[in-house]
Amino acid sequence: MTPRTPAPRVITVVGPTAAGKSDLGVFLAQRLDGEVINADSMQLYRGMDIGTAKLTLPERDGVPHRLLDIWDVTEAASVAEYQRLARREIDRLLAEGRTPILVGGSGLYVKGAIDALEFPGTDPAIRARLEAELAGDGPGALHARLAAADPAAARAILPGNGRRIVRALEVIEITRKPFTANLPGEKPVYEAVQIGVDVDRPELDDRIARRVDRMWDAGLVDEVRALEGAGLREGLTASRALGYQQVLAALAGECTEDDARAETVRATKRFARRQDSWFRRDTRVVWLGGGDRDRRELPLRALALVERAVTA
Repeated sequence: MTPRTPAPRVITVVGPTAAGKSDLGVFLAQRLDGEVINADSMQLYRGMDIGTAKLTLPERDGVPHRLLDIWDVTEAASVAEYQRLARREIDRLLAEGRTPILVGGSGLYVKGAIDALEFPGTDPAIRARLEAELAGDGPGALHARLAAADPAAARAILPGNGRRIVRALEVIEITRKPFTANLPGEKPVYEAVQIGVDVDRPELDDRIARRVDRMWDAGLVDEVRALEGAGLREGLTASRALGYQQVLAALAGECTEDDARAETVRATKRFARRQDSWFRRDTRVVWLGGGDRDRRELPLRALALVERAVTA
């Protein structure tokens, strides 16, 4: 009997911010002859380094990282474009017999890369009307409308993320179905081993607070000030990034820098809960402890999980 050829495998490392995904991705890439493909929507932007906790070149430890620094801060993010770029990188690595490792906490980007996710078209008239309402009424009013039309979508999209709220409402009008009804279930394009990094909530909250302190100490305010000169404030997506949005408000005199720092911690904690909720809904994700007690064992447990899946 001819041995069955193993299906192409992609590894994803997912979970909430500050859980330790980036370091685990580097470890797995080194052990599995792979490359890291970024799946953090804000790390796609050039110059947004400190506030997104983008690994420095030394921290990447020789592992190629793809889909970092590909968009200017003035460009609006596109999941459909990310899907095209990510699949190109995945297919290249698979053709070379190497391992693609998607690392990041942007759930829709991960799903777009590995699952049969198609994106409804756009309607310029509907989009223009919704964007005018966003400019006039702010994201809160549109988010309340989204919550009434599609509670699941409203839970997944931050109330301040005006661009994603507009897109969700546009899709609802075009398809006459809830936005989440346009997202398929677990219909993979690639066979994937999905690893979730699990950290207890109190410890994760503490990590987030300490990470924000490190970002401020590393010069986040100066980074935002420089990006403001490059058009950050006009960027529909980049200007809403955690930390950047708050510092922009401080630079505009809308709050103090201390207020911006405290709000960044609060908003990041809320965002981490949304990330966790998103990934918990995917039954294919295998959760491994990433807390301080588990940190030493996490890489080896993840590697063992991948090796078991490959030989299964």
